[in-house]
Amino acid sequence: MTNYTSSLLRLLDERGYIHQLTDAEGLDKLASGGVVPGYIGFDATAPSLHVGSLVQIMMLRRLQQAGHKPIVLMGGGTTRIGDPTGRDESRKMLSDQTIEDNIASIFTVFDKLLKFGDGPTDAVMVNNHDWLGKLGYIELLQEVGTHFTVNRMLTFDSVKLRLEREQPMTFLEFNYMILQGYDFRHLNKEMGVRLQMGGSDQWGNIVNGIELTRRKDGKEVFGLTTPLLTTADGKKMGKTAAGAVWLNEDALPAWDFWQFWRNTDDRDVGKFLRLFTDLPLDEIVRLESLQGSEINAAKVVLANEVTRLVRGEEAAKAAEATASATFAGGGLGQDLPVLDLSEDSIGIIDALVGIGFAASRGEAKRLIAGGGAKVDGQAVTDEGQVISLSSGEIRISSGKKKHGILRRT
Repeated sequence: MTNYTSSLLRLLDERGYIHQLTDAEGLDKLASGGVVPGYIGFDATAPSLHVGSLVQIMMLRRLQQAGHKPIVLMGGGTTRIGDPTGRDESRKMLSDQTIEDNIASIFTVFDKLLKFGDGPTDAVMVNNHDWLGKLGYIELLQEVGTHFTVNRMLTFDSVKLRLEREQPMTFLEFNYMILQGYDFRHLNKEMGVRLQMGGSDQWGNIVNGIELTRRKDGKEVFGLTTPLLTTADGKKMGKTAAGAVWLNEDALPAWDFWQFWRNTDDRDVGKFLRLFTDLPLDEIVRLESLQGSEINAAKVVLANEVTRLVRGEEAAKAAEATASATFAGGGLGQDLPVLDLSEDSIGIIDALVGIGFAASRGEAKRLIAGGGAKVDGQAVTDEGQVISLSSGEIRISSGKKKHGILRRT
């Protein structure tokens, strides 16, 4: 670890958030001398962000914990264009109302993790459509376009990788990095923002904003990126076989959110505890040192802590109670997914598909053939098995980690 003097960089460093800094010494000095307003941008392409964005949200939380001012920039304007970074195809265009609704929904998660208000270190949320939407095209070209060369823009990964794959990139998307750079300069001029943070894939866009602000206004601003977050098995954080792990409750039930963290690879427990919880570091060191089956206790702590932060205390308690009833007691936890049925029986294949444990009948058959389907804890060997619901409720499982309830209504 580096010997930073500011509480901000020490906190970010010891918890594993720092990958790149444009000027470590300069930012360290700035953060030691007073409140630093810093921002991260989020596009509003869906009603919820997913777990892949949580490290960025936690960065804003750390900024506030260290006595600085977090600014949540919602891309109401840039969402209309679409960030080409890491994408092989263009995003679908969303209506103005859909984008507004998405931003309102996304705010509910930020509201749990940050303190919003009018104080010097209170968080604020801003929407870049408020200024980008007012820009005239000629004005933008004159004001900003002269500071971006096509030669350099073609070297950025967001552009280069798309072209190397021979995937089309619209001129609209090509402008994204210019507008993101404009955002940084605007926030510096209007709100005194000195720091932009983001994932490592945003490094080029962040540097563009720093250079634009320096060239146009002679102001020094800073950039900081986090490492690319992958799980121990090399998968991108936030993606599972079942799809994205959404942060909002109405996009993903609390039980499934809790279970995602409970299923963390042993090798990732310490890293995730540092990034996604407020637990003291000495406690994290103790938890990550647990061996064998004891590491499962650390995973429960991780699941409880993250669920409490993102979903609330009650959601965390309910999810843990469900896990205890399901795994320890062999019972039926209250938060498990439920398939309500009007009949007294159902075939195992229809049950697996209906409750969402298999995407198709063929996938359900493969699950049974592999020994992964269970009814009340007993492995299913016959794909023609019919499940009786005479008792009213019965547990169905896929492997060791997915459980649900079949219920006669």
